[in-house]
Amino acid sequence: MVYKGKMIFTGLAALMLVLVLVNILLGFGNQSLRAEVSERQQFITQSLQLEGLHREIVTVLATVVLKTKDEPLKSLLASQGISLDPTPPQPGGAK
Repeated sequence: MVYKGKMIFTGLAALMLVLVLVNILLGFGNQSLRAEVSERQQFITQSLQLEGLHREIVTVLATVVLKTKDEPLKSLLASQGISLDPTPPQPGGAK
């Protein structure tokens, strides 16, 4: 009976040791994922801070293109998906 009890406790101790090692490995994996998420969050925050500046730059470039008729600059803006329409849309347009 004592021998059987020792075997059960030894087996449980070994199982606990394995579970502790698995927990440690998962903790290291979680730590690296947190660092990656933190880096991505920092990039998103910095991108949002620069969005206003980017809009101002595009507005100034568009104004320069409309005033000077600079075709290379206009094609550069068009390649980035920015179309320039010198005439503003009419209010209450066709339906």
